[in-house]
Amino acid sequence: MEIILYLSNGYPNLESSYQTAIEYADAGCKIIEIDFPSRNPYLESEYIADRMKHALSVCDDYEKYMESIIAIKKRLPDTQFLLLAYENTVEEIGIEKFIGFCKQNEIEDILLVGLKDEVIKNEIIASGLKVSCYVQYQMMQEEIDSAIQSNGFVYIQAKPGDEINPRYRTLKDCVKHLRDCGIERPIYCGVGIHTPEDVKMAKEAGIDAAFVGSTILKLHDNIPLMKETIREFKAQC
Repeated sequence: MEIILYLSNGYPNLESSYQTAIEYADAGCKIIEIDFPSRNPYLESEYIADRMKHALSVCDDYEKYMESIIAIKKRLPDTQFLLLAYENTVEEIGIEKFIGFCKQNEIEDILLVGLKDEVIKNEIIASGLKVSCYVQYQMMQEEIDSAIQSNGFVYIQAKPGDEINPRYRTLKDCVKHLRDCGIERPIYCGVGIHTPEDVKMAKEAGIDAAFVGSTILKLHDNIPLMKETIREFKAQC
């Protein structure tokens, strides 16, 4: 099992996010989720949305973000990268250019969010790239069906909200059901992973990797503490 750390590309600037990626890897992180900041990140928390807004206020040229990703990948050749992009950002970049960028730089795993329909998603999948799918803890059948039909990793909610499907009360129950449905692709979890104990819980549930977001992002002003905390999370893997 691995942890996945989120990198706000361009926050507080591109040079800083480049260095943060290096610090992540030095602390033992092997998978990094990196984003193209969206001009309309309506699905994000206020915290992440503000970081995207700030990044774009400093640099609103997506070519520069592409150059940054290429530089980071070149510096960290042994690190796996997952690319987060809103559909509105892909449209602004241009679907052919976006696909070409990903393929040329061996970025296979896409978290595509904010979809109006399935057109762009299907075009990305047809190109050979992998698009992830999200399954909420309630284990709604339409989301499970979408996961079965997708070609990327499954991103499952790590902890329940107000509603729990009585048939799947634990994360382990949810993972088992997805496997019983024939899903052999990686299953990652996020939304609720805040402590090393949460990572241990995810591992025991059969999760392949766990997203750790704001807990690490909020330590960026204290690099030694950030790296120590990453190692504590990593130790549970």
